[in-house]
Amino acid sequence: MASLAPVSDAAPDPASAWIEFGRAVLVDAVVARREESGDVVSPGVIEEARAQLRAALAHPSPFSIVAANARLALDDAEVLALTLACEADPDLHRLVGHLQDDPTRNRLTLGTVIKLFGDGRGAAAVLTLAPDSRLRRAALVDVFADGPWAEHAVTVHPSVVWALLGDASADPDLPLDLTEVTSDAPDGHPLLTVSGHDRMRSRQEAAHHCAGTRFIASPVPESEAGWAALVREATITGRGVIVEVDDTLPVAGRRWIERADHISWAISSRTDLPIAELPDRPWVDVAVSTAEATDEEWASALGPDVERTHRLTLDQLAKVSRAYPAVGGDIDAAVRRLVSGRLEHLARRIRPTRGWDDIVLSDDRMELLLSIVERYRFADQVFDEWGFSATPSRGLVALFSGPSGTGKTMATEIIAGALALDVFKLDLSAVVSKYIGETEKNLEQAFDAASAGNLVLFFDEADALFGKRSEVKDARDRYANIEVSYLLQRLESYDGLVVMATNFEKNVDEAFLRRIHVRIEFAMPGAAERCSIWEHNLPATAPIQDVDVDWLGTQFELSGGGIRNAAVHAAFLAAAAGSPITMACAIRGVAREYRKLGRLLKPSDFGEFHHLVVAVGEPQTE
Repeated sequence: MASLAPVSDAAPDPASAWIEFGRAVLVDAVVARREESGDVVSPGVIEEARAQLRAALAHPSPFSIVAANARLALDDAEVLALTLACEADPDLHRLVGHLQDDPTRNRLTLGTVIKLFGDGRGAAAVLTLAPDSRLRRAALVDVFADGPWAEHAVTVHPSVVWALLGDASADPDLPLDLTEVTSDAPDGHPLLTVSGHDRMRSRQEAAHHCAGTRFIASPVPESEAGWAALVREATITGRGVIVEVDDTLPVAGRRWIERADHISWAISSRTDLPIAELPDRPWVDVAVSTAEATDEEWASALGPDVERTHRLTLDQLAKVSRAYPAVGGDIDAAVRRLVSGRLEHLARRIRPTRGWDDIVLSDDRMELLLSIVERYRFADQVFDEWGFSATPSRGLVALFSGPSGTGKTMATEIIAGALALDVFKLDLSAVVSKYIGETEKNLEQAFDAASAGNLVLFFDEADALFGKRSEVKDARDRYANIEVSYLLQRLESYDGLVVMATNFEKNVDEAFLRRIHVRIEFAMPGAAERCSIWEHNLPATAPIQDVDVDWLGTQFELSGGGIRNAAVHAAFLAAAAGSPITMACAIRGVAREYRKLGRLLKPSDFGEFHHLVVAVGEPQTE
């Protein structure tokens, strides 16, 4: 396929041969009318204009470039020149109205085109305006079917006139978010299908394997007018088109790609499109790898001084580079902006604020938490540089189990903070649906959105979604099992970090347990750990007076979350009383937490402070 040229390669010439040709044809027709009344005709005027038009087509000019890009024959070019002149020259409007015996009908009709080119060439001229003609395939002209066929009006789209007069504005009917893509490999195929999950990589591969060096990357137009504008813009600017398909190629798109064969096309989609949806033209398949952005691509997008701290695809890197200046050059904040929007409808964003010093765990559990961070950080080195297999994916799945309040959510937040990622806690009320298939659809949206940016996907109360499959006794059992099977498959193909938390590990399907890379059981803290947790939850900036954290930690068996609640309640009691946080406030805070948990307030537990519990009306037991 020959390379197309942009109209901008030639200087605009408002008084070009196409206007002169149109004027000559119309004036000749008007003079011929007058000759019938006795006036004299100047012979050869139209032939001279036709010769000038032919000569102009052989040299670079905006009109000749458009004609060449659209593969117009001489008859096509003459009809285009005539209709362009009638659109652009006000003096010719009156002549058209005069020829059609109606001054208000100042656009050419099909019948008038036949008359203007005479008996010998009229039929050939009007066929250049047929539905499958080159002019119509390139969306340069249109015919308004109103009234008898001979009365159908012929018009040139205003964008064509503007372009020939030197204006470079984009067609207003074009889809938003068009992108210019270039390649240094002009040889290629006129029609490609490109499949891959990385949009930017797909663009690169499409431009490399498709014929031409300049392309428009466009989302699928939403209307027939949008498709026509895309073809027209590509014809005028001399570019190929990369259409980025979400789910399916519309029928209108298939038809335009079949017809506009003067343009190089690439149909880019995440997965292979069905053959029935593809245009009826020879095509070549190109599969795109999911390789992450290279060091060179990172430096090109963000600058050589920005350390590569995140695993990003090329598409993610392009988005981050746009957000990077807006967040003051904070690469972590720019990465967090990747998933703003879609995922937040299904999950709650948690921006990490806690660090390793905020959690109290045994050494072996802390070592396991650190291993999750290390595995994520060094995945590139192990899988890419050292060649270890990432089958079925390079994703990381962790299971945190244990009673409520033992630090599962906090640990997830700390891991995310260490990796400079956000946590998205899946909202089961937004995901789980009573309608068949809706839960899987919502989960697919969550995984897709999570794949668009680096984050930690957190399933709290995981046993609700990852529960054991049961014997099928009715339709509900069957569809519940389908949901679990879907999640199993989706976890295997997900490349990110997933944390599942549950209070009831025994309820989780064993198939999930086999897919877990790190498993941590969070137990109730021992006495020493409880003392440390009390210290962490009574900040140094608070007014604290004679609070014995060692006695509190040893005496009361509470989870980390319970200790935090007791400490916060003690602080509010002190604030309301206008006093420092005292032992009395802490005891009353513990009593409130015990009561909430339904536990008895035994004198043996509270010892010498038991009278404080009685004083506030708390229940007691002997």
